[in-house]
Amino acid sequence: QQILDHYRNPRNYGELDEPTYTHVGENTSCGDEITVDVKLADDGETVEDVAFRGEGCAISQAAASLLTSEVRGMTVEELHDLDRDDVLELLGVEVTPMRIKCAVLAEKVLQDGARIYEGELDVDTTSTE
Repeated sequence: QQILDHYRNPRNYGELDEPTYTHVGENTSCGDEITVDVKLADDGETVEDVAFRGEGCAISQAAASLLTSEVRGMTVEELHDLDRDDVLELLGVEVTPMRIKCAVLAEKVLQDGARIYEGELDVDTTSTE
């Protein structure tokens, strides 16, 4: 029920006017794609605002909606500490092994975007492959 609610009525869907960074990622095995905008607070470490947009299955879109609702107020360090179990706990349902990549796409996009912003990665897109 929660997945369908977040899929049909996604929270934080759209674009930010002046994001600190934007990152795009895709799950090439099924075509899910998510773009995440993150605005960091003046301290350069705390997520002040976040938005996402994209297309994909109910799990990928619901996970992005749920995750973006959770990360506001987190530090970049806390973003890096997120893992698959955190996302699965937010979803609240058992996800089959074939759908794990759908579920964690938003997490990977958020984390890789932060790493690119920090100069730790030098890539244009992210994939869960």
